[in-house]
Amino acid sequence: MLSEEHQRLAAQVREFADEVVAPASYEYDTERRLPMEIIAQMGQLGLFGLPISREYGGQGRDYLSLCLAVEQLARVDQSIAVTLEAGLGLGAMPILTFGTDAQKERYLPALARGEELAGFGLTEADAGSDAGGTRTTARLEDGRWVIDGTKQFITNSGTPITSLVTVTAVTGQRRRSDGSSTPELTSIIVPTDTPGFTVLPGYDKVGWHTSDTHPLLLEDVRVPEENLLGEQGRGFSNFLTILDQGRVALGALCVGAAQGCVEQAVDYAQQRVVFGRTLGENQHIAFTIARMQSRTAAARAVVHEAARRLDAGMPFSNEASIAKLVSSEAAVANARDACQIWGGNGFMNENVVARHYRDSRILEVGEGSTEVQLGIIAKHLGFPNALTG
Repeated sequence: MLSEEHQRLAAQVREFADEVVAPASYEYDTERRLPMEIIAQMGQLGLFGLPISREYGGQGRDYLSLCLAVEQLARVDQSIAVTLEAGLGLGAMPILTFGTDAQKERYLPALARGEELAGFGLTEADAGSDAGGTRTTARLEDGRWVIDGTKQFITNSGTPITSLVTVTAVTGQRRRSDGSSTPELTSIIVPTDTPGFTVLPGYDKVGWHTSDTHPLLLEDVRVPEENLLGEQGRGFSNFLTILDQGRVALGALCVGAAQGCVEQAVDYAQQRVVFGRTLGENQHIAFTIARMQSRTAAARAVVHEAARRLDAGMPFSNEASIAKLVSSEAAVANARDACQIWGGNGFMNENVVARHYRDSRILEVGEGSTEVQLGIIAKHLGFPNALTG
């Protein structure tokens, strides 16, 4: 059901993934290093500018195009895929969606070319899905925002080409109708060369070893008042929109991971001979792979539906959560099954299915955990307290 243009893009990125990314993925995973030369090639292909308008140096394509590119990369290397997904979905999209004309003109062209990367500084030790726990603060002083706080688990925040991080900060309190108060959250663009902005050492992660992920420290960070992204006090609403968009793209990453496991399982089952016949001649193995394919197809369908609704300007929050839930569970289940089919060889890190097994675990947590997605879906079904009850 894809257009010819979409099919050509998917084929182009698939070829790049198979010929450039896959052969190097184990080396960079072992070194725990983001391969900037591969990122540069992705920029030259225009991948970082797919949904960014041509006015700002992008490709002017739809969000489904981004999902197709992320899916093809994730088949062979989730770390590379999430670098693209986060670089656009969480890095550039906040500026594209809420930025002023001046902010778009200043930041988007370099991001669209892949010459720079941006991060999204939301999560803290006590705040993530519960944004009300945000402790980072920002105050206006002599025409500048003064920001103090910490952020954690921030993707693309410490690469050699990271130029900015959009941070959420408490800028006041808002009164509710019942007399109680709630933090007023505001989004602010912070260039990474701003004094007081410190990228702390990266994490020792279970998976996504190649992906760049750091905690951040902001001490008396001062940026111009015009670095406000969107309206003051609208940070909570804005980040919900960005997370909805990001969940669609991350869902595509999950689909790619699930598809990669199917392809690896099929290849091995057709070649591995045990007790005089190939593994695939055993009904149990063939049925297991058939179930893996069914999970993948279902996940792809809901991800594409969410992307098409996003592109059409229709409400898509519920569909985004369904896509994230279904696709992340498919990726985790397929990674488990693929490793089982590969047996002892599936336990070796040089095998892509072993890396999928490690990498896929975060897919049920990042950009809203499984429980958060269930709460959002339940809310749309008429259970408003599902997330907090």
